[in-house]
Amino acid sequence: MEQNVVLTMKDITKLYPGVVALDKVSLEVRAGEVHALLGENGAGKSTLIKVLSGAVRNDGGSIELGGQTFQHMTPQISRENGVEVIYQEYNLIPGLSVAENVCLGSQMKGIVDLRQQIRTTQAIFDEYNIHLDPRALVGQLPPAKQQLVEIAKAISKDPKIIVMDEPTAQLTMAEVENLYKIIADLKSRNKAIIYISHRLDELFAVTDCITIMRDGQYVTTVRTSETDRDELISLMVGRELKNSGPRRSYAEDEVVLRAENVSGYSNTECSFELKKGEILGVAGLVGAGRTELMRVIFGADKKLGGQVYVKGKPVEIRSPEQAIANGIGLIPEDRKMQGCFLNQSIEWNISMGNIRSLTTGRLVDEKKIEAAGEEYRELLNIKTPSTKQLVRNLSGGNQQKVVLAKVLLANTDIVIFDEPTRGIDVGARAEIYALMDRLVSEGRSIIMVSSDMEELLGMSDRIIVLSEGRITGELAREEFSQETILSMASTN
Repeated sequence: MEQNVVLTMKDITKLYPGVVALDKVSLEVRAGEVHALLGENGAGKSTLIKVLSGAVRNDGGSIELGGQTFQHMTPQISRENGVEVIYQEYNLIPGLSVAENVCLGSQMKGIVDLRQQIRTTQAIFDEYNIHLDPRALVGQLPPAKQQLVEIAKAISKDPKIIVMDEPTAQLTMAEVENLYKIIADLKSRNKAIIYISHRLDELFAVTDCITIMRDGQYVTTVRTSETDRDELISLMVGRELKNSGPRRSYAEDEVVLRAENVSGYSNTECSFELKKGEILGVAGLVGAGRTELMRVIFGADKKLGGQVYVKGKPVEIRSPEQAIANGIGLIPEDRKMQGCFLNQSIEWNISMGNIRSLTTGRLVDEKKIEAAGEEYRELLNIKTPSTKQLVRNLSGGNQQKVVLAKVLLANTDIVIFDEPTRGIDVGARAEIYALMDRLVSEGRSIIMVSSDMEELLGMSDRIIVLSEGRITGELAREEFSQETILSMASTN
């Protein structure tokens, strides 16, 4: 290896039935640098990282790490050579404390000393300005705090290479800034960081170089200081993207949904209206109660008070089935746990929400299910060799499209998008935005919960802001500003 090069992956190839996930991909990472992996969902980024960590066995190529050359990695060999991966899906044990999770896997002899684990964890928190209680149960922490536990756990192993896969997806802006400081500190200690993110602004904020992948192949590596947003998008998608925001508003005066003093376990007397053809943005910091309010509206969580009206009529929605029957669909924030069945096929997942329309007599019509799967694969550009492919084999962005297809097939007039583009690349994001624009142009209405400020400002016709479980403000499009939204979101 060249001086300061701590990792070289050469001609890495990985084959799945009908899919070339990696086609002779090469990567070179240096100590003291933040090296980004950028590409659309399905480009092969996660597969490449799983090959490095030993979670996936490659079919060709080699890996130079720790002064040795390996044809394949195992999780043990990878860790022994200083590689730690912070996956997008957390690898924590909910029933253990923060300190126990942070110290999990550390070499310890004899009886586990919980007090020592707490001291070790607190020392890491103090050093990196992480505000968590080492004694708290991980299962009781919100996702943003769990992310910080994952980061601390990786740091505690004193690795040479840290892989961060979408590390800011569930962090507040203050926590993102703190993460940037942690990354700068790790760089100063000569650690190498492989950083995966679809948020281009982040890449310009923290990375030194960027490797672009497309369709399982290596495209190029550029210095961050020598490129710009347009060039990265062009290299990544290989095609021109249309403007991501709607050109005009389709909102009408008719109110299709009204929540009057609605409350749940995490919300208190929230009132708002949704108009026909409108995209209503829902803003707020992590823990503000946005998702919880939407789950109450959808019947996934119990409503404790208030009334919901659909097209002027009071309705009682006690289950998702009743919500769909009343024309309300939900695309949940957690697509893996709540949106789809990973071990079922694409066409089965798409059809399951509207199975009655796909039956002939008393029997499920397999031809109708196949036809529905093919229709939405084409409509949403779901990248798969077959709709009989298991959803777990799809990239995150394509899993999101399957969940969206299920809701669209149910033909609901009101669609709730909870973090519609979280973890989704620029190309897929533009496709989702274009689809949302088309839905409202056809007279459907959308509630969009989002932590992405650019998305909120670009896509919404109107924005309501939540803080600590209640609505603290409402903004018309001409009143939109990041500063105003943040001020409302921070109101006690």
